[in-house]
Amino acid sequence: MGSSSDGPVTAQDAASLAGTTVPQDNAGQGNTPAGMPGGGQSGPRGFFGRLISAFSGTDAEGAALTQGEQAFALLAEVSVDDVAIPKAEIVAVALDTGLEDLVRVFRSHGFSRLPVYEESLDHPLGLVLLKDVALRFGFGTSEAFTLKDLLRPILFAPPSMPAAVLLQKMQKERAHMALVIDEYGGVDGLATFEDLIEAVIGEVEDEHDEVAGLLWKEESPGVILAQSTAELEDLEAAYGIRLRGLAEDDDIDTLGGLVFLRTGHVPVRGEMVVLENGATIEVVDADVRRIKRLRLRLPQAAVIPAGN
Repeated sequence: MGSSSDGPVTAQDAASLAGTTVPQDNAGQGNTPAGMPGGGQSGPRGFFGRLISAFSGTDAEGAALTQGEQAFALLAEVSVDDVAIPKAEIVAVALDTGLEDLVRVFRSHGFSRLPVYEESLDHPLGLVLLKDVALRFGFGTSEAFTLKDLLRPILFAPPSMPAAVLLQKMQKERAHMALVIDEYGGVDGLATFEDLIEAVIGEVEDEHDEVAGLLWKEESPGVILAQSTAELEDLEAAYGIRLRGLAEDDDIDTLGGLVFLRTGHVPVRGEMVVLENGATIEVVDADVRRIKRLRLRLPQAAVIPAGN
């Protein structure tokens, strides 16, 4: 599984790999900024490093340390099986899938990466990324399409693995998803980076929102009060702004997920995140487990009020 030229993974191979990491192919991923998943750092630094430091008591952020400890401890109690989608819901493609059919699957499901298997999903070969397909075959090339040439390695995890451990493995291997492998070597489910973050953020029902389904409201021009589950894509479309300024942000769907990714812990009330375009996100409400409400200030209004 170390390269796209490896043969099919047998049930025995998958079982032996369960709980181990597979080195990721970094081709085409570029340089990940420091402090983000996949950054070229060693030791307790970056996003997951801050989580680990908080849990081990090596951080010195005072009140934030307590919440970081509790949040990471909660995540450590959650198993991969608790957050993974079941096997029946996995969208994957066979190795002999043609280009047109592959594009059709990407388009119909809206995913950026898909597991690839041979014969059945219990024989996974790796991943195919939409961007790899687009870069290689999206410009009228006459090259013959072979899905095997686009395979990237995939991460495996047993269902009992703590979600916190899988997060660390994902950072180390620059992975965004993992197949859950049972004791017999079969595929049991699939867990993504976003699934693991949502295990901490959780589903939020904001008692302050009187209208059902209202995820944000504009307090003043350029200042938006939002639930943590507000979709980044919807906010970006509504206000004509790009909130996801880093490559790794593209795998985050919600405003709360973006804040969690940037801070590396469940932040305390009043904590602030400054984005690359000058926008700020202030934590309005949070408890030890999840972010609840946030205040987004767009660049033209991203002035922190005195006293905050």
